[in-house]
Amino acid sequence: MKILMVVTNYDKFKWQICGDLKVIALLLGLQGFTKYCCFICEWDSRDRSLHYSTKDWPARKSLEPGIMNVENQPLVELSEILLSSIHLKLGLTKNSAKAMNQEEAAFT
Repeated sequence: MKILMVVTNYDKFKWQICGDLKVIALLLGLQGFTKYCCFICEWDSRDRSLHYSTKDWPARKSLEPGIMNVENQPLVELSEILLSSIHLKLGLTKNSAKAMNQEEAAFT
């Protein structure tokens, strides 16, 4: 990704970046498929008992390598990232379907 940023002259143009959550996490230096995979908050992906009961997760304080699954220095500023609305809608729909009682007549 760093080579791609150099080849496209990102430092010169300072474009805003829009991508799916995995690409954004990669650009921000996060490891993939880890315990703390969200770049916005400290959501614990492995604590399944809290996924639908906890509504407010603490905000991520920094993107410092070595802390909370940050592996590398971020390649872009967090303020330069635009979230893709289609990916958010698909994720919300998927999580809503998972949270529903799948034995109900409305679900089937």
